[in-house]
Amino acid sequence: MGKDKVLDTAYQKKVKSLELRVKSFKIIFYLIAFSLLTFNFLLLTSCSLPRIVILDNPLSPEEHINLGVVYEKKGEIDNALKEYKLASKKLPLAYLYMGNIYFQKNEFDEAESTYKKAIKKNPDNSDAYNNLAWLYYTKKGNLNEAEELALKAIELNPSKKDIYQDTLGKIRELRGQK
Repeated sequence: MGKDKVLDTAYQKKVKSLELRVKSFKIIFYLIAFSLLTFNFLLLTSCSLPRIVILDNPLSPEEHINLGVVYEKKGEIDNALKEYKLASKKLPLAYLYMGNIYFQKNEFDEAESTYKKAIKKNPDNSDAYNNLAWLYYTKKGNLNEAEELALKAIELNPSKKDIYQDTLGKIRELRGQK
């Protein structure tokens, strides 16, 4: 239990640090915008106001995923989905997280499509295979394909065999096989 508390404390520190970076960026952005608008107003030399264009996202894809996880834990799944979408531009793993959000929202068609993208962009992602198999199990459809997906997940990542075997067992049980 002590180890979990240490990990939880470290995770909370990391989350607070990430939240502070986002808040700091917003404050700096607003200060720059205010300064430029004030400067332009005082000089009255231009007919148009200057534009501030942010050319690069201040957060890395991994930080977007971490922020998405924080939102998800707080129950803010729409905000989590936005962060995962931002991360997905450069990090294929984000599609797995997006699929999980759609699954939670019972948007099964969108979840299916997103899990398939996760598999297409990273064919070694065993969790994407397993989650798509579980989606089919939940929908009680495509059970042959679901079984193949669960077997593929086991093949790709034997260290998670127990988890994936559970999915496979439920699928086979639903199909009437044991």
